Amino acid sequence: MRDRIFSIFYREYEKRLEIDILNSEIPHHVAVIMDGNRRYAGQLGKTRSYGHVMGAEVTEKVIEWCYGIGIKQLTLYAFSTENFQRSEEEVDGLFNLINEKFLKIYSDPRTHEKEMQVRVIGDRSKLPAFLNESIEKTEKATENYRKFHLNVAIAYGGRQDIIQAVRDIAGCISNGKLSLEEVDENLISKHLYPAQGVSVPNVDLIIRTGGDERISNFLPWQANGSECAAYFCAPFWPEFRKIDLLRSIRIYQARKAERKQEQSCRALKVVNFLKIGNCGEKFEGIGQLQSVKRQGIS
Repeated sequence: MRDRIFSIFYREYEKRLEIDILNSEIPHHVAVIMDGNRRYAGQLGKTRSYGHVMGAEVTEKVIEWCYGIGIKQLTLYAFSTENFQRSEEEVDGLFNLINEKFLKIYSDPRTHEKEMQVRVIGDRSKLPAFLNESIEKTEKATENYRKFHLNVAIAYGGRQDIIQAVRDIAGCISNGKLSLEEVDENLISKHLYPAQGVSVPNVDLIIRTGGDERISNFLPWQANGSECAAYFCAPFWPEFRKIDLLRSIRIYQARKAERKQEQSCRALKVVNFLKIGNCGEKFEGIGQLQSVKRQGIS
C-alpha cells in the first residue's frame, strides 16, 4: 500500500514538473556523463556487466524522454579514452553491448519515426572492426534525418578532440587551403568531432550522475565556451529517472533566468549612468551661464 501511494505521488509530481518546465525555454543541446554503472552493480553484489546492461536500458529511456520534451541534440558519453585502462574482459563486454545497441537503433522503427540522426564522436581507429561497421551502417541509415540528433561519444577525450582539430587546421594551412588570419573560434569549432560533417554544437546543459562533480574531459570546448549549466546528481546511471532529467532542465531554466536578470540590471545601470552624465552636463552648462551673467552684471 505504501509503495502504491508513493508511486501515485511520484507520477503526479513528475507530471506537474514536466508541465512547469515546458512553460519555459528547453535547452537545445544536453550532454550526459553516464556514471555509476559499476558501483550500482557492486552495491547489489552483481557483476560489472550487469551494471552496464541496466545502464544501457536507462539510456534508451533517456533518448525517449529528451525527444518527448523537445530537446534537439543529445550527446552521451558512452566510452572515454581512459576506459581503455579497464580489464580486457570489461572493455570487450562494453564494445559488444554498444554494438548491440547500435544494431537495435538501426532496426528500430522509432529511429525513423523520430527522424533521429545518429553520429559517433571519438577516435574510431581504436574501435574493433565489427563496432565500426555497425556505427557506419547506422550513421548511413540516419544521415538525412534532422528532427533529433543523437551523438554518442566512444573512445572520446576532450583534449584529444582539440588536438586533432588543431592538427587538421595546421595541415590545411600547410597545404595553402587556409591562412593564419582565418583561424578563429568558429573555424576550430568546425574541425572538432566529427571531423566530417557538422560538428557537435555548444552545450546548454551537462548532466553527470553518480555523485561526482566534474566533467571528466567531456566536450571541454563546447561546454566551457558556452558557459553551460551543470547538474550533478547522486543516483547511479541505472537509477536515473525522468524526474532527475526534469530537475536538471529546471536548473538550466533558473540559471538562464538569473543571467537575464543580471544582464537587465547591468543594462539599467548603464542607462542610469548615462542619464546622470547628461544631467551633469546640463548642470555644468547652467553653472557656466550663471557665471557669464554675473560677469555681465559686474
